[in-house]
Amino acid sequence: MSAKRYLLNPMRTAKQGVQVNVGKDRDEYIEITTTLSIHADDMAEIGVSDGDRVLVKTEFGEAEFGCQTAKVPAGMIFVPYGPPTCQLMG
Repeated sequence: MSAKRYLLNPMRTAKQGVQVNVGKDRDEYIEITTTLSIHADDMAEIGVSDGDRVLVKTEFGEAEFGCQTAKVPAGMIFVPYGPPTCQLMG
């Protein structure tokens, strides 16, 4: 797996909003907040597949996420707000 720079786009998902009412300690919420969405071409370029774990680093910290292919712009990754994302932002 090779390193590459991406534009990080933190966001809140609809599924995540529903899970807040159920509890942030639930498996569903944890799975949502530890999964990043990335363009298929970017996944191929760095040699990862759906479900693979990747380490995302910023100047503020690092966190591990599972990958999922999504219809997002190439060069950008989307990560739901949550404890891992907080480790990436200052």
